Formats: sequence, structure tokens, C-alpha cells
Amino acid sequence: MMIILLRTNFISVRILNALLLLALLVACLQRAQAALPNKDEKPNIIIIMADDLDSKQLSCYGGVNIKTKYIDQLASEGMKFNTLVASEAMCVPTRASLFTGLYPARHGAYQNHKQVYPELKSIIHYLNAVGYRVGLAGKDHVTKPVSIFPFDRVGGFEPNCVSQTDNYTLDSVRSYIKQEDPFCLFVMSINPHAPWTVGDPTEFDPSKLKLPPHWVDTDLTRRQFCNYLAEIRRLDNQVGDIINVLKETGKEDNTMVIFLGEQGPQFPGGKWTLYDNGQKSSMIVKWPGEVDAGTKTDAIVQYEDIMPTLLDIAGGKSIKALDGFSFKQVLLNKASTHRDFAYGIHNNIPEGPAYPIRSIRDLHYKYIRNLLPDSTYYIKYMMNTDKDNLAWTSWVRKAENDKSAVPLIERIAHRPAVELYDLKRDPYELNNLAENPEYRSLLEKYARQLDNWLASQGDHGIAMDVPLNKHKQ
Repeated sequence: MMIILLRTNFISVRILNALLLLALLVACLQRAQAALPNKDEKPNIIIIMADDLDSKQLSCYGGVNIKTKYIDQLASEGMKFNTLVASEAMCVPTRASLFTGLYPARHGAYQNHKQVYPELKSIIHYLNAVGYRVGLAGKDHVTKPVSIFPFDRVGGFEPNCVSQTDNYTLDSVRSYIKQEDPFCLFVMSINPHAPWTVGDPTEFDPSKLKLPPHWVDTDLTRRQFCNYLAEIRRLDNQVGDIINVLKETGKEDNTMVIFLGEQGPQFPGGKWTLYDNGQKSSMIVKWPGEVDAGTKTDAIVQYEDIMPTLLDIAGGKSIKALDGFSFKQVLLNKASTHRDFAYGIHNNIPEGPAYPIRSIRDLHYKYIRNLLPDSTYYIKYMMNTDKDNLAWTSWVRKAENDKSAVPLIERIAHRPAVELYDLKRDPYELNNLAENPEYRSLLEKYARQLDNWLASQGDHGIAMDVPLNKHKQ
């Protein structure tokens, strides 16, 4: 009898232990499942946008002058886009394209500081319709009229891009992302927009910097480049701080994080041009459970495509009237291409005298058409040689005694009617192939394609590059 009781108790203990172990395993599985994104739950979205960023300086894009720790970490956890192209390399047109999904000629802000056409819809309307709240913190270019851009205004970040400081707090961002409704929040940094007064430039040794090959190497340029890199450091830290807020609030697993570089830097040959140093941007997308970590793509994407993609991800219907279209299949690694071509438009007024430019590019070549080639290209903020504090002034003075600097000056100020560049062999666009008979058929191909696009856009060319008060309403 004693033996039977002992055996019964032993079996009961074993069963009890097995049940406890099973309960523990179930609890662990439930916790693991809870930590995974719910595929039926709409993802939150945070877009962190730089201001005048030379994306080639990011270490995850091959930069050697600065280690961008937090942006690199984001790239290691998501997808890096190698061919994001701004259709117009200046702040207002780029942001209007981002918010509306339209090219500049169609949204109306095809000159800097020009407002969009009335009665447009923007990302706020489209995402509100599928249950999202849409907020904006920081730089607030292209938020007028409010009827077109009715963002939830979120405090904490400096809205003025030419401010001497960029002090920021994360309290308002933290409060916004803790809401129950799905959200899309734009955090618009003012870094590294001039005047480059933020951060610690002593981190960088001017003599050791690697300058872009289309620059003229001067002491002033190197010192200013240190100031510029200090603001990239500040930008990188902001990215890290925002991601930490996502972690602290428990929102990281169901939040898509997008980093955008806007357009190129306010150095000659960058912003306000249709060279790659102006147009070519950066985009990194982290989407837990959907986008494979550490991936990259050469798919050609323009800023006009971002809003339709977000709408697609949020469950909205595609809008045929837009110029952009969704690259969701690229994100999901179900497609390796998106566009055949990326297009560019530049109107110089009010930043300088009229100098309209148009362009088309693919992964191999870029075709540029300068509509007033007999004029001199000039940007008042960057090329006034009466100002000794401008890098351009030091370039021009060096060119007086250094013949190697002359072509680098001329390619900026005086341009032929047509330019053609082999982007694979000549990524800094220093060797114009347009006069080479070998490329005649290629020139004709790109010219036809560009003409078709301009016609579809209602682009009036030279007539668009006039003072703002002379446009027909």
C-alpha cells in the first residue's frame, strides 16, 4: 500500500511539474507574440527629414568624414535607397512634392517660397481619411495655406531653418506618439541648413577632410565644411533621440521609421542645381516585421512617390491623378525596380536671375538642358564675390592663379545648352559627353523622353522662371 501511494504521489508531482512547465511556455509564447507587430494593425509612421544634407557624407552611404552612428544603425535595421531623387533641389518644392505626391509644375510651388496652387489635397487629407492623425514638428516650410496643410502642430523643434540655434525637447513628440490613434509624424530638422552655427566643429580636422572632387580646395572651404559636418553630427544625434523615445514608449515595434535627406548642400554645385550633389538624396526605411534588415535597393524613387506609398501602407486606395506611385513592393522585396527615369526642374528666381534648367536621368546617364545657356548662373546667397566669407569667393580668387580651379568655376557659372553625364563612370558629373558624336542617339533618346514629360506636366519652361508677382493667378 505504501509503495502504491509513493508511486501515485511521484506521478502527481511529475504531472504538476509538466503542467507548470507548459503554462510557462504558453506565457512565454504569448509575450513573444505580443512583442511582434500585429499585421492587421495599421503601423504608425515617423518621418525624420534633414535640411540641405549632402547624403554622401553619411557613413552608411560611403562617407568618410563623419561616423553617423544612429543613421547607420537605422540602415542596418531597414532598407537603404541608393537612388532617391529630388525633382527640384530646393526646400519648398521638395517638401511640397513630399506632401502632395505631385511634381513642382503641377503643385505650383516650382520656385522657392512660392505657394502651392489652391484647392489641392495633401497627405493630411489622404491619411486622415483612413484613420491617421498627421503631425509636424520643426521646420514648417510649405504649411500654408492651412486648408491644404492642416497638420497637428507638435512643438519641441526649431521651425526656422536659418536660426542660429536648434535647441530641441522631446516632450511634445513623446506625447504625440503615445496616442491611441495611428499617427504619421513628420519631424523636420533644420540641420545641416546654413548658417552652420550649431554643433562642435572642433571635432573635425580641416586638413584631413576629404572634399568632393567638384569643389575647389581652399582653407575657407575646409573650415566651413567642418561647421557643416558639425550640424550633421547634431542631426544624427536627433535621429538617435527620436528612436529612443519610440523605445521608451513601447511604440518601436509597430512604427515605421523613415529618414530623408531632402536635397543637397548649400555649397556650389549642390542645392539649386540639377547635378546629383543637389538632386540625389537619401532614404532609409525601417518597418519591423515587413522590411528586411540590412537591405538596400537601386530602385529609382522620387519624393513624389513617398506619399502614395504611405497611403498604400495605411490601407488607402491609389490616386491616379498623382504623379507619384507606391513603391511598397520594393520595400517588401517583391520588386527591384520602380521608375525608369527620374526628372528634374529648376527655376532660379527668387534666389538669383532667371536660369531655368530641366533634366532626366536613369541609373546610367543624366541629360541636362539649360534653357538660357548664354546667361550666367548666379545664386545670391552663395556666389556674391563681394562677400569674403563665402566659399565661392575663395574659389574664384584661387582660380586667378590656379588653372586647375578654372573648369570647376566655369561648370557652375557658365553652362552649355545640353549636358550629358555617365553617372557610373563620372558620378560627380565633371565630363560632359554632349559634344561627343558617339552619344548622339543617346542624346536624342533622352531629349524625346524629357520633352514628353514636360508636355505632360504643362511645363512652360522659361516662362515659369519669372518674379513671383508676375505669375498669372
